This record gives sequence, structure tokens and C-alpha cells, in this order.
Amino acid sequence: MEKDFYKNKIILVTGGAGSIGSQIVKALLEKGAKTVRVLDNNETGLFELGHQIDSPKLRLFVGDIRDKARLLRACQDVDIVFHAAALKHVPLCEYNPFEAVQTNVVGTQNLINAAIACNVGKVINISTDKAINPQSVMGATKLLTEKLVTAANFQQGKARTIFASVRFGNVLNSKGSIVPLIRELIKIGKPITITDPEMTRFIMEIKQAVDLVLTAAQNAKGGEVFILKMPKVRMGDLIDCAIEKFCQETGKKYPTKKIIGPRPGEKFYEELLTEEEAEIVASLPEMFVLPARGETKFKAKKGQKAPFQDYHSRHGTILSKEEIKKILSKI
Repeated sequence: MEKDFYKNKIILVTGGAGSIGSQIVKALLEKGAKTVRVLDNNETGLFELGHQIDSPKLRLFVGDIRDKARLLRACQDVDIVFHAAALKHVPLCEYNPFEAVQTNVVGTQNLINAAIACNVGKVINISTDKAINPQSVMGATKLLTEKLVTAANFQQGKARTIFASVRFGNVLNSKGSIVPLIRELIKIGKPITITDPEMTRFIMEIKQAVDLVLTAAQNAKGGEVFILKMPKVRMGDLIDCAIEKFCQETGKKYPTKKIIGPRPGEKFYEELLTEEEAEIVASLPEMFVLPARGETKFKAKKGQKAPFQDYHSRHGTILSKEEIKKILSKI
């Protein structure tokens, strides 16, 4: 990663009060950004972030990506935008589908328009593996978000903005994810609810997520999707390891477990790439890079094509419980 890439740049982070967004903000300030603007509709989250980060370079904007005028103001003189704002919880999006569309799809197009109007240098959109062959409203809206971001590179006229995306798996210890939920349930003595212990997921640590986003911004040429190569876990194993960890830490007794079945819109396994995408993706040591219309410096070379099990959570090597415990020990 280029050492001074972010130095003296003005950067906007939408959804910057969230788990990933706030860590991106902190990393950018450490890397010498001139100003980091944080746009979020979570007033309390912004207030708390302002107390966590004591820096004159931090600017807190209460606002929503549905608000075109607010985005235009926030994008003035900005060099890079990291777009983390979204509705992300699968069941809530299932029951509030048009709200998911308004934020994830219309809000992203609002940001694209504002970035082009303000001649922003780069926009990096944060997507999810749930966008691949989606069966949930959230996944479908994030697929559309990716498509909008990629298409923006070819529809902006004389503007210079570069648009690209990153795809995440399940980010451990992020707000609303399974690990902090287990911690809270153990703390208050409630049973642990499990959708299905045989479900599989890709997982990543928050630091890995942040590093992927920052690397993507440096290397994006226009339209790429950057995807970290992530380990896979059985959800039953992850839950067992998290229960053991938090019971030992808190001295609480082991909770009962209750299997509730898949929630609305939830898949049994996840994918990082479609089979069509796997035909053209570049497989690098730590990530996949999916080109836009085949035009990228990350052209796949002969022998680089990723094996099928690398982009499908139900195939290939699953982490052992000992390996999961090592990862959870960092939390």
C-alpha cells in the first residue's frame, strides 16, 4: 500500500458512524488525511464517534444519502468517497423492502450523481457477498448498487470520477452480527438462538475489511470489484467457540441453544463470485479482482483462475474450532 496515498486528501465516509465506517475513519486520520467528513443519519453514533476521535480534521455531518442536496454539500472539494451507508439487516429489509430500495439503490445513485457533479476523484462502494445470486431484498439491492457503481464509469461524460466496489463476507464483531449478539445474550442469561448450525459463511475481521477498502481505493482504475479471499466457517462451530469464549470471560454459565431455522431471505451458504464472474476474475495472492467489461490492469493470466471451492462457502476447507478460537481471541 502506497505510504502517502491518503496524505492531505479530503475524504468523505458515508455511514461512517457504523462498525466498518468508523474504523475506516480512524485509519484515514492515521494515514494523514487532511479532512475526514463523516455523513450519517445516526446522530447518537456521530456524537459517540466525535468523543472517540479527538481531531480537528474530523467533520461530522448529520444527513442521509436519500437527501440529494445534503450529498452535494458533503461532496464539495472531496478527493475520495467511501460509501458504507446502507440498510444491511436481511430480515428488516425483507419486511421493509422499499425502504431498502430507497437507501441502498436510490441513495447510491444520489451519491454517484453528487460525486460526478463535484468532480470527486474516486468512489469506493462497500458491497456484500449476499449480492451474489441474491434471494433476499438486501442482497438484491446491493447487487443493483454494484451495477450502478460499475456503470457510472461509463456514463459520466467528461467527469474524471473513478467508481469501484468491494465485496465483504460476514465481518466479525461488527454491530448487529452474531458474535456481539452472543456476548449480549450470555451477559443477560438468555438462550442462544441458532438458525441452522450447518449453515456456512465467509468471515473476515474488521481490520481486514478496512485494509481491503483502503487497498481498493489505491488500485481502482474504474469499475472493478475487489473481493478478499476469506476463510469459511460452519455457523454451529463459530457459535460454540463464541459461547465458550464469553462464558470463560464473564464467568456466566453455559446457555441453552435453540434452533429456530433460517430467517426470511437468509441463504444456507454464501458465494463470492458467480460462475460467470469466475471466468474473468483475476486471482491475486490475497484477493480476487473482477474487471469491468474486461478492462483492467488486473487481467487474469493463464493459471490464475480461482478453483470453484474458493468462492463458494459450502465447498473447500472449513475452519476448525481451534482456528476459529484463534481468530476470536483477537476480539
